Amino acid sequence: MSPRRRLLVAALVLVVVAVGVIVGVRVSGGPGLPLPGTRPADDRPGPVLLVPGYGGSRASLQVLARRIEATGRQATVLTLVGDGTGDLSAQVTVLDRAVDDALAAGAPSVDVVGYSAGGVVTALWLARDDGAAKARRVVTLGAPLHGTTLATAGASLAPDACPVACRQLVPGSPELTEIERAEVGGELPWLSLWTTDDDTVTPPESARLAGALDTSVQAVCAGARVTHSGLPTDPLVTGAVLRALGTTPLTVPGPPDCATLRGAGRG
Repeated sequence: MSPRRRLLVAALVLVVVAVGVIVGVRVSGGPGLPLPGTRPADDRPGPVLLVPGYGGSRASLQVLARRIEATGRQATVLTLVGDGTGDLSAQVTVLDRAVDDALAAGAPSVDVVGYSAGGVVTALWLARDDGAAKARRVVTLGAPLHGTTLATAGASLAPDACPVACRQLVPGSPELTEIERAEVGGELPWLSLWTTDDDTVTPPESARLAGALDTSVQAVCAGARVTHSGLPTDPLVTGAVLRALGTTPLTVPGPPDCATLRGAGRG
């Protein structure tokens, strides 16, 4: 083979190798990231990421995170942009980065717990970032997945006191419409817990999502009194979250589970 032909063959080999590397990166999504469209193994739970609600308070979720850690799991409460009142898209980016960092570090998957507007952030992340290929299970607590009339009132009566995230939680907003159209509730095991005593997410049934499992705490324990802010620390809710993050099939808790879940939540 002539020197000129050897150079041509070598160049072609380099091109093929380079194309293969580029295609491989595009398909896999990078080191540690799953193939698009795949689902994590349900019997290999990874770390738990907790997403705060509107206002970004992390205190109540820190209590829940410690209860999760007591089961041997790693649990992290995210810090959101603008204390949870900024653009929900920016908050989705925070969640996505945390997920990708966990997977790149070797986690087989993540579980996500979204409280209040944090549940909306979780749903948007699932819709936009192929979250069903990265998250094993999702639990939402009092999430206004269809918005809240409280945001409607704020946007109309006191617009200066209703920042970006507030306006995005108005029923029918582009973000909430995006969640509905994406049909994310049926993409992975998802349990939505809510309370009929909720006066922040109005109506409380806004927490329901097609395809996801859902129940009010009152349907599990008749007469239970749980406010919106009390959801993350209520023993019944804590027990239900711990069970939902396990490896047994995800089911809707009911009255026979009341005492057991409350006991588990109290530790």
